[in-house]
Amino acid sequence: MYCMHPRVIALSILPVVIMGAISLGLGYFFWESALTLLRRYLDSYELVNTMSQWLAGLGLSSLQLVLVPALLLFLAIPVIVISTLLFVAMFMTPAMVAQVAERRFAQLERRKGGSLLASVFWSLGSTALAVIALLVSIPLWLIPPLILILPPLIWGWLTYRVMSYDALAEHASREERLQIFKENRGALLGIGVISGYLGAAPSLIWASGAMFIAMAPILVPVVIWIYTLVFAFSSLWFSHYLLAALEQLREKNNAPAPYPPAQEATQYIANGRLPEALTGPEPRFGSLGEQPDPRP
Repeated sequence: MYCMHPRVIALSILPVVIMGAISLGLGYFFWESALTLLRRYLDSYELVNTMSQWLAGLGLSSLQLVLVPALLLFLAIPVIVISTLLFVAMFMTPAMVAQVAERRFAQLERRKGGSLLASVFWSLGSTALAVIALLVSIPLWLIPPLILILPPLIWGWLTYRVMSYDALAEHASREERLQIFKENRGALLGIGVISGYLGAAPSLIWASGAMFIAMAPILVPVVIWIYTLVFAFSSLWFSHYLLAALEQLREKNNAPAPYPPAQEATQYIANGRLPEALTGPEPRFGSLGEQPDPRP
């Protein structure tokens, strides 16, 4: 429901404007040269030439005109997704975390265990690892089941790393953040993977093929906005989950001391008394016939 808040909708416009302007600007100045370079690269492979001749023999030679632009757009998807994620983490997440904290966790102390500079390095380092994992795993995508598992898993890991740090940067200390990551790693990765599968929704627009290529100046900003809302949803999910985990952690750390172990209690009994943790304060009795003093 927080995704429908007017403040969140307004915040989602900024990444769309920035990313849309960058994407359309790069497309305007470098689209034709990128197509030419990619076409020359593909023509150097005999397999591509054989496939082109096979399509021409089937009367589908027009598909060759769509193949290179579609492949170029396919290569641009990871760049757009990663850039949108980083923009959401930078411009939207701090404001949304503050909104969640104000509405649900107003009493939660802010210990400021993170900083903007640390967040930037954390996000860039996590992104570099995710890109390496994507490149290394590309040959495995040819195995049908793995293409449905590996990319969402990598996107989910990246989303979990980036969003989790930013959600706790303001409120948790470094020690609290590390402890929460350690105790909730499986759940956080699960949230990230689900968010990664939700990120497949804009792929329905990418998959429209020639229509998308023809209407790219209109559809690219729409796709970026959908990605922005998906990442905003995941950021809010991480914020609710992690701030609640931080609140529970502090309640556990501030809980009263447990009862003494059995050996210690035995020593108390050997000395003729029980520990106060087990019995409470010793009651005070007045003279004969008077009631015990109710005060502790």
